Amino acid sequence: MTLDLHGVLTALATPFDAEGAIDEATLRRVVDRSIDAGVDGVVAAGSTGEVGALGRDERLRLVDTIIDQTAGRVPVIAQTGATSTAEAISLSRAAERSGADVLMLVTPFYEPLSLEETVQYITEVAGAVDLPVMLYNIPAATGVNLDPATVRSLAEQNENIRFIKDSSANWEQALELIRLHGDVIDTFIGWDVYLYSALVEGAAGVMAGAANVVPEEIVAVTRRIKGGDLEGARELWSRLYPVIASLFAVPFIPAVKAGLSLTGLEVGAPRRPVAPLDEAALAPIRQALAELREGRG
Repeated sequence: MTLDLHGVLTALATPFDAEGAIDEATLRRVVDRSIDAGVDGVVAAGSTGEVGALGRDERLRLVDTIIDQTAGRVPVIAQTGATSTAEAISLSRAAERSGADVLMLVTPFYEPLSLEETVQYITEVAGAVDLPVMLYNIPAATGVNLDPATVRSLAEQNENIRFIKDSSANWEQALELIRLHGDVIDTFIGWDVYLYSALVEGAAGVMAGAANVVPEEIVAVTRRIKGGDLEGARELWSRLYPVIASLFAVPFIPAVKAGLSLTGLEVGAPRRPVAPLDEAALAPIRQALAELREGRG
């Protein structure tokens, strides 16, 4: 329970081969790409990893492979939420046995829950494991918003609930978590376009799908802010933002996979029925990445 989690956490994409199976060899390269760029942690089976399209055995294999490839170089956060409490407990205990450092719990999404049902689910799953737990608030997908008062109550009543990934796309809520509740829970911003503002305000870090595509630049922004070089961070962020905005302007999972391909790491298409980006959607991402590279040079 002494883990100091902070900085940039990459929400790893899941590569698939031509038959649609997990491409383990490429997955290992995806892990190394982020770690070599200096990220502070990696996330297995998150939304960017297409967890909703993975079966139970695939999720277990994905977590095990990422833990094995990481080999203790950075913490591994395993997303173990499920549509039932029993399944979430089972996945959480499996990830704990495999050596994950943190468990991340998304709220069940198939049948929208009340806030009371959500709190009960989180409490039962967190109580079934010993690892630190990160709440994952993404109300656009789950239909339930973990408001700051509820988050604080959960952290105060459950010793191992230590972190929250806030993907509410609500800046006022994110700011309240960072500024008013940092004494009981550390906030990681999960909406990539907010990362600069959240870090300046004192967020513990960012969990970014865009870090698959531009990990070095996101790490550099984070390091500059932490080191007090706000002018340098702002200058880099002004060049990096168009890339992140272009990824968010289209469906995000295919955008991240397309972005990885444009950087030279082919990870295959999203799992059907999600379709790859067409050329019209891809063009702005290609242009933004090219302009970022030109600025780097």
